[in-house]
Amino acid sequence: MLADKLTPFINRYNELSKLLSSPDITSDIKRMTNLSKEQSALLKIVEKAKEYKSLLAQISEAKVMLGDSEMFEMAKEEIKELEPQIPKIEEEIKLLLLPKDPNDDRNIIVELRAGAGGDEAAIFVGDLFDAYTRYAELKGWNVELLSTSPSDSGGYKELIALIKGDQVYSRLKYEGGTHRVQRVPATESQGRVHTSAITVAVMPEVDDIEIQINENDLKIDVMRSSGCGGQSVNTTDSAVRITHLPSGIVVTNQDQKSQHKNKEKAMKVLKARLYDRQMQEAQAKDSANRSAQVGTGDRSGRIRTYNYPQNRISDHRITLTLYRLNEIMGGGLLDEIIEPLIADHQAKIVEAAGL
Repeated sequence: MLADKLTPFINRYNELSKLLSSPDITSDIKRMTNLSKEQSALLKIVEKAKEYKSLLAQISEAKVMLGDSEMFEMAKEEIKELEPQIPKIEEEIKLLLLPKDPNDDRNIIVELRAGAGGDEAAIFVGDLFDAYTRYAELKGWNVELLSTSPSDSGGYKELIALIKGDQVYSRLKYEGGTHRVQRVPATESQGRVHTSAITVAVMPEVDDIEIQINENDLKIDVMRSSGCGGQSVNTTDSAVRITHLPSGIVVTNQDQKSQHKNKEKAMKVLKARLYDRQMQEAQAKDSANRSAQVGTGDRSGRIRTYNYPQNRISDHRITLTLYRLNEIMGGGLLDEIIEPLIADHQAKIVEAAGL
């Protein structure tokens, strides 16, 4: 029974309450902090467990009263009122019992790259990033550009950004993959619809403690900045290219005038990529790894299609289609897609866990 699965959570919560009031613990700040975090993490499930057990007890008591002729009608009404509450609270508990993604609380580094489609793909990199920026504003998150590689068309061949805030990874992790766009380019005189594609990779931000890099494993090249906007940044050798020799990962940054800042941002991206690679290796069977996210940049393996002539946005993982493309992109209303993705993901985990 579900109620039996909840007892260990309540017992552990009560045990933590006793420990946290012990003089031995209060004098050990580090241990007290860890235990407090554990108790805080248990709070929601314990509150819901107590509510559920109370509901079951009330129903049980009401059923006993059915045997009393004087109390029969009242007991019958009480049962009628209480029993419909059970499915809802059971679903809430099942979600709380799901294993938590350890990265959900993290900030993210998101990489957008133009794939098939030339200029149109590069322009859509900028358009999708603008939608992410609007979404971040709605959530109260901060967005910081780490690296850009502008294209001649006014778009971006590559754009890397850091998004910081509450539960960023938990929501944007579903954006990883190939995004296909169908629309008429501004330069298309015949009104023909062109199809292009970009890839998005979403990686948790990590700190120095989690990813320690040996300086001897790095090859750091310094060079003149180049490309669009170079006039303001290429007066000194400020661009930095870092090669991590053991993995072969290469990160380049030239957006800042300061060589130090370019190196700092490049190292942040390198650490995220190394951590992401570690996640892949640790969860090789997980279908949401980075190689699946990035793909080849062509029109296969797409997760979502943006059809501008039809004002349609379709997510192919859950066969979701909305005819609100302009509103979603222009208003950053990505929750209209993300919420169904989260619900689908949770339903699959609940089913796999046999809850």
